[in-house]
Amino acid sequence: MDGQTRRIEMIKMLQEATKPMSGAKLGNAFGISRQVVVQDIALLRAEGYDLLATARGYILNQEAGNMVSRVILVKHTAEQMEDELNTVVDNGGRVRNVIVSHSVYGDLTGDLMLKTRRDVKAFAEKVGHNEAALLSVLTAGVHMHTIEAPTEEELDIIEEELRQKGYLA
Repeated sequence: MDGQTRRIEMIKMLQEATKPMSGAKLGNAFGISRQVVVQDIALLRAEGYDLLATARGYILNQEAGNMVSRVILVKHTAEQMEDELNTVVDNGGRVRNVIVSHSVYGDLTGDLMLKTRRDVKAFAEKVGHNEAALLSVLTAGVHMHTIEAPTEEELDIIEEELRQKGYLA
């Protein structure tokens, strides 16, 4: 199978996937290395596909054209992370990413794609299990999220809920 055909089949797999697909799983499906998967993902992004690399695997963001987004600046402790993320998803939003503006490295972004409490719980468990530091520790808890929702009104509700809880910076 040539590279272009493989990438077309890869997109089909990602379109049909009900959960993120790891690079290893994609590689095994096509008999290629994880590095070739990374290269294929980069080429597909260059072709205009909205592919996200999350901690759980690759996602084809098929809802992107139907959503509005807003970047919000927040600040909280690591212990408040789950409540902050659940506030977004409980109000119909999706947390697309986390962004920190580092004084040396510039903006550092991590794709999250959290849209349910189950997603938030899995993310929190992965952070705890791996004893991983949140990106926000680099900036004393200050960070940004790109939040997506079906309407601007829903984004307004999410932002107001975060404000009431004291999470907006």
